[in-house]
Amino acid sequence: MQDTPGAEIVAELDIGRVDRIVEKGLDPRVEMYSAFYDPLKSPRCSDSGLAGVLKGEGVTDVYVVGLAADYCVRFTAEDAAAEGFRTVIIEEGTRAVDEGGWVKVREEIEAKGVKVVCMHGEEVRKLVELGQTK
Repeated sequence: MQDTPGAEIVAELDIGRVDRIVEKGLDPRVEMYSAFYDPLKSPRCSDSGLAGVLKGEGVTDVYVVGLAADYCVRFTAEDAAAEGFRTVIIEEGTRAVDEGGWVKVREEIEAKGVKVVCMHGEEVRKLVELGQTK
């Protein structure tokens, strides 16, 4: 929730490496699980501008972690894939609100072109290697 301690950036994050912060859910009239847009399509009520920022920077791959796997992470990942990004959810970096329903939700997410991977998998290894070269 905006303006609460839960909305603050965690102290452990090295913000010296953060170029930009894109905020979501600023319209109190509309739930916004995705970091990209609200769930309404016609008319769209809220667009965080994230897709434009990423495309403007030449980003091709989006890795999604956070809470909760079956809401914010899911809709952020699905919107990223719909925008044409190769999209990956790192399973150890998220938890579902409904743990019992996660298997079905995961299948639905993967059907939309999002990969759900283990942090020890190839996709994460490549990302770590890329970070070590910078």
